[in-house]
Amino acid sequence: MRNQRTMTAIVTMSLALVLALAGCSSEPAEPQTPQFKTKLATDEIRNSAFKAEFPLHYETYERNNESEIMTEYGGSVPYNKHDNVNPLPEGYKHAQPYLKNLWLGYPFSYEYRAARGHTHAMKDILNIDRLNRYGEKAGLPATCWNCKTAKMNVWLKAEGDGFWAKDFNQFRDQVDLADDTIGCANCHDPSNMELRLYSVPLQDYLKASGKDFKTLPRNDQRALVCGQCHVEYYFQDKSFGPAKKPVFPWTEGMDPEQVYTYYKTKGDTTIPGFEGNFVDWVHPVSQTPMLKAQHPEYETWQNGIHGAAGVTCADCHMSYTRLDGKKKMSNHHWTSPLKDPELRACRQCHTDKSPDYLRERVLFTQDKVWEQLLIAQEISVKAHEAIRLAAEFAGDKPANYDQLMIDAREMCRKGQFFWDLISAENSVGFHNPTKALNTLAQSQRYSQQAVDIAVEAAAFTTGQALAGDIKKIVPPIMKHSRELQMDPAHLASHPWFKYLPLLPKAEKVWDENRRLVPAAASN
Repeated sequence: MRNQRTMTAIVTMSLALVLALAGCSSEPAEPQTPQFKTKLATDEIRNSAFKAEFPLHYETYERNNESEIMTEYGGSVPYNKHDNVNPLPEGYKHAQPYLKNLWLGYPFSYEYRAARGHTHAMKDILNIDRLNRYGEKAGLPATCWNCKTAKMNVWLKAEGDGFWAKDFNQFRDQVDLADDTIGCANCHDPSNMELRLYSVPLQDYLKASGKDFKTLPRNDQRALVCGQCHVEYYFQDKSFGPAKKPVFPWTEGMDPEQVYTYYKTKGDTTIPGFEGNFVDWVHPVSQTPMLKAQHPEYETWQNGIHGAAGVTCADCHMSYTRLDGKKKMSNHHWTSPLKDPELRACRQCHTDKSPDYLRERVLFTQDKVWEQLLIAQEISVKAHEAIRLAAEFAGDKPANYDQLMIDAREMCRKGQFFWDLISAENSVGFHNPTKALNTLAQSQRYSQQAVDIAVEAAAFTTGQALAGDIKKIVPPIMKHSRELQMDPAHLASHPWFKYLPLLPKAEKVWDENRRLVPAAASN
């Protein structure tokens, strides 16, 4: 009897152990999200309105005002991203010297600085030289407001799809620099703090894909609210819908080849050899129809090692914290986990690794990607120069000269776009090392093909002119701005500047959101 009771106890304990182990091996339930009922209206967009309701969250949000903390490859100091000569805050050692060359003829060539925290977004876009402050019109559409403010909800309600093609400067004096910058209402419904999308292009993509944001898994929602802006996008040509409306080029897929293929059929251009392609601008030196990549963090992350494992943007960039010693909350200081000496965000999962080890692994990846990024950049410059020489070649041309020039420009366009996708992505490859290195390898291959084809188009007469150090053949452009382009002496200071028009002298009309010159009287 005693032995029978013992056996029964053993069986019972074994069964309990099996059940416990089965519970450990099952998929973990999604965390329960906190429920809120605020005193705020659903259409509240002012950041300051959230402070009384969520003082601890707001305290971390205000840390985005920091602008002097650097990591090895980035940080929050707004240095010129082409200047690797001068020290911070003007330049930094990890800069790409050919940015102004590669974007010549496009507003990015006037000014491109490292991003500061999200709270600076409104102030920074109003001061950037890409938006013309020397005239009534900015030269870029109102679409440029899309990722800078939740006030998009107000403007779109009033203007509809006609908003996108209006001029950016038309709305300069309608914003508050602090209360309208990127903040709470960009990601949350103010009445209950549920995650929501304010971004029309992402709403459009999900609808076309048959997806409903509200029914997606919580982790997908957490990633997509960041993916509203941290993506590649373009301003739609009028033949395809509302002019200048932002669109995500994802219907073919999110990898570089798929995005490039998408752009080949989504434009109004009539340039021979590129008919029907989408084109951001034509490079004045090589006359190549170009694409300008934005910042494809979402596309890069989603099939990288962390994205594939279900680790979202918020897990690393908004890691949990306890400010009052009790409540666990997401840190709303959206920044690099490397800024924390203890790398606590990384060590939520990598519990067996030291901060020094983890930081070393990140830098190992970034060092390798940066090395290839600089190589890809230089070959892109050589491609433009090779095409320029071929276009100006006055000797006997091959019978297929015109097709060779089209092919060279196609490879130049593709090579630079692939370089730009990694250059503009804000992790120096860490979000997806395999994709980053593969994309840069492809960039180098396409750009070198552009050089080879252009040399053939010039009857192989330009090879010697292109041999050697590209920095001696085509010097990096260190200074260029809208104001400088008004000066003939400046346009004589670099061989590529002769392909730019002299801008008329003009005084500054706008200082941030303030008008300096009275508006011209309407007739």
